Amino acid sequence: MAFTGNAFCTSAKVGFLTGTYTPLTDTMKIALYTNLATLSASTLIYTTVGEIPATGNYITGGNTLAGTAISFAGTTAWLTFNNSTWLTSTFNNVRGALIYDFSKSNAAIAVLDFGSDKTTRGTAFVVQMPLPGATTSILRIT
Repeated sequence: MAFTGNAFCTSAKVGFLTGTYTPLTDTMKIALYTNLATLSASTLIYTTVGEIPATGNYITGGNTLAGTAISFAGTTAWLTFNNSTWLTSTFNNVRGALIYDFSKSNAAIAVLDFGSDKTTRGTAFVVQMPLPGATTSILRIT
């Protein structure tokens, strides 16, 4: 099994702290992967290895994320995005995703593990982002 859970990529933490990554102005993308991908907190850049095939409405490299927002409460800051949708999709064995910064040489930001393989047959495939918040957002710094 190549996916071992969700991860905020270590290099992205450094990129955010040094100001190298600027998610509010950079183009952030999300790509879908099968369980053949090897993605973890140590992933450095977007890769096509293990990415689902470009078929139907899936384009290699995935979707551009919209609705990027940064907020905070108490001592926790977070980064959120809108859901990402592929309409009328037929995908097999989608196990997870990689959020990456297209504007910064495809730098890996976060690995998402869906927990099991997902398949669609002519329906929408939606990566539903959690509600923004100190304990719920997809990317948090506490």
